[in-house]
Amino acid sequence: MLPHLKAPIAAIVSNETVAPLYLSTLSGALRAGGVRVTEIVLPDGEEHKNWQTLNRIYDALLENRCERATTIIALGGGVVGDLAGFAAATYQRGVPFIQVPTTLLAQVDSSVGGKTGINHPLGKNMVGAFYQPRLVLADTGTLKTLPERELCAGLAEVIKYGLIRDLPFFEWLEGNMERLRTRDPEALTYAIERSCSNKADLVAADETESGVRALLNLGHTFGHAIEAGLGYGEWLHGEAVAAGTVMAMELSRRLGWLKEADLARTISLFKRAGLPVQGPALGATRYMELMALDKKVAAGKLRLILLEAMGRGVVSAEAPESEICAAIEACCRG
Repeated sequence: MLPHLKAPIAAIVSNETVAPLYLSTLSGALRAGGVRVTEIVLPDGEEHKNWQTLNRIYDALLENRCERATTIIALGGGVVGDLAGFAAATYQRGVPFIQVPTTLLAQVDSSVGGKTGINHPLGKNMVGAFYQPRLVLADTGTLKTLPERELCAGLAEVIKYGLIRDLPFFEWLEGNMERLRTRDPEALTYAIERSCSNKADLVAADETESGVRALLNLGHTFGHAIEAGLGYGEWLHGEAVAAGTVMAMELSRRLGWLKEADLARTISLFKRAGLPVQGPALGATRYMELMALDKKVAAGKLRLILLEAMGRGVVSAEAPESEICAAIEACCRG
């Protein structure tokens, strides 16, 4: 990490769950390298991804007189990465940033690509910035302490890459899901590398999500509605994405793009990954209200990420509202 520091000054942002496990190790290694380290420990959970928690980072940076050459290091999952990254993008108009993701979801998705931000009560990730880290250091050893539910949530984003652009990877996942669930190091390393490679290709082609990068949001518009509708933190992000992906695929089936067997195959893989395949019964009207606030709305039209075929995602604003509502109702409990 030392060669990537602009100056020997760093602020490590972590949370109350990850800090007891890994903060002293990281801080000690940096201090041994001559780095002055400020430690900032935040409360854990999606419900804390807001202005109040962001201000705690700013307060600590200012109280410790962190200057513009200070590198902010995010040690934790997606919430920590998004908060610390947004703080780095905005503190003194931008300071260096490093990601050290400790969850599977962060290692395969949120730490790569430069999206940072916080939630608003009316919508997820509605306030933020594109801000690229200087380094992403994914230590797969941290997954040994990851709770089972968090591991499963990360698998939703792994499966996504196979569905939108990498069918051979999807087929590999079908043959290796049990190895991933039991945390086989070789399988996890391969899945993380393949996922990051897929994401890096899309981000390099479209950093600010004006085109092809939007494919990474398969299931997210529906999933964000679940998170906002239930209250942030009730469902994990990956759980909401899994149920949202099933909705997107059901809609794709209704449009004549996917076969029933494609949907069944994917539902089977999500179940084997320990993920929900039905959304909460918020009602189609409520889903549509929440989805209308999504960042992918353009010119008043909701753009959804759908599948033209297995392994081939597409951005579409042409789905009739009646079909979207029907797909939602078909994929909800109760």
